[in-house]
Amino acid sequence: MNVGIHLPQYGRVAGPDAIVAAAREAETLGFADVWVSDHVVHPAAQKYPSPYLYDPLLTLGCAAAVTERVGLGTSVLVVPMHEPVALANQLASLDALSKGRLRIAVGVGWSEPEYAALGADFVTRGRRLDEALEIFKVLWSDDPATFDGRFRAFADIRLLPKPVGRIPIWVGGGSEPAYRRAVRTGEGFQLIGVTPEEAAPVVARLRSERPEPEFTISLRTGWDPLGMDRNRIVEERAAYSEAGVQHIVAAPWRRDLAEWREAMEVLAGLVI
Repeated sequence: MNVGIHLPQYGRVAGPDAIVAAAREAETLGFADVWVSDHVVHPAAQKYPSPYLYDPLLTLGCAAAVTERVGLGTSVLVVPMHEPVALANQLASLDALSKGRLRIAVGVGWSEPEYAALGADFVTRGRRLDEALEIFKVLWSDDPATFDGRFRAFADIRLLPKPVGRIPIWVGGGSEPAYRRAVRTGEGFQLIGVTPEEAAPVVARLRSERPEPEFTISLRTGWDPLGMDRNRIVEERAAYSEAGVQHIVAAPWRRDLAEWREAMEVLAGLVI
């Protein structure tokens, strides 16, 4: 099982020094990858997540610049809130600049007020995600590229540089459309905040249709060894592995950099 760590991109701990230090620490400690979340704006009446949140792709660019090997990931990138052609270019550039270290978990999000603030249609977000994933694959492989979809169309355009290789796309979520999307078009699936007992039937369902081991089943969890029973973390790691989960993203909830780094070090000792 590979274990990744969320960067201190959000909340009181977030800042350039924290992001740089945590990215370097993740590479030193042997975490497989570093991860970020995606929210463009924060409706004032919304209680979650923290409104203090650095842009995900710029944060990963910062992390890539100070590391050499650790992977980069989004958990999750809310694709329908972004213009897909511009986003395809940003992702391709990030992958090229990091020498092929990028993977993306994508989803449709849940905050209708956030969509409204961005002028994006909440109702069609699933269909627009499906189309955006098609656009990504066309733009990342064809030169020149042509696409004629329901929401976007273009002819004979060039997007360069291309990604170093095929950027793995994992679908994140827990809904029926997310499962179907992952089976149909994804290279993996990312569960969000479920127990090992809840994960097991989902893994079995996905494996019945995507048995190839290259289809990665990942999970994001709130492991924080400074705020929860450490034996529980060790037991959960074993249980997730037994359930068939291949990759975990841990997200500590520390409020200052010293504690965040301590949480990373203790967690590495427990699960890597």
